[in-house]
Amino acid sequence: MSTKIHAGCRDERTGIAVVLTAGQCHESPVFATVFAQVPPEPSLTHAIMDKAYDSHDIREHLLKHDIVPVIPPKSNRIVPLDYDKNLYKFREKIERFFNNLKQFRCIATRYEKLSQTFLALIHLVVVYLGAADKSPRLTRRPSQGQKGL
Repeated sequence: MSTKIHAGCRDERTGIAVVLTAGQCHESPVFATVFAQVPPEPSLTHAIMDKAYDSHDIREHLLKHDIVPVIPPKSNRIVPLDYDKNLYKFREKIERFFNNLKQFRCIATRYEKLSQTFLALIHLVVVYLGAADKSPRLTRRPSQGQKGL
């Protein structure tokens, strides 16, 4: 049994929407749930997503909300759609967000049996990551053998 974490992020430290699904669940049906959790302010201008979110419904939904979709087309599209490749390079910040999440063993290995408890832990880690970015006290201290900056 596995779990997928779907997240909306502003950058590698700021997760603004988190949804859990079963591991076999596809990304597209979860888009509406994640999008509904995104706060209206500050408004989004672009939505950078991976190929799994490439569908006409998602693109139309984003355009209806005046958000430019930056989604590469799937390889099986009959008519490939254009997207901003330079903006898509910023998706690595979302990958870094997930990497930061998985630095915590309880998230990477999912010890929790209940999905509500696991989601609560994810929310705590997301808050910690956002606060650690702004507070020098919450940054990780070097181990005994290492010197600080």
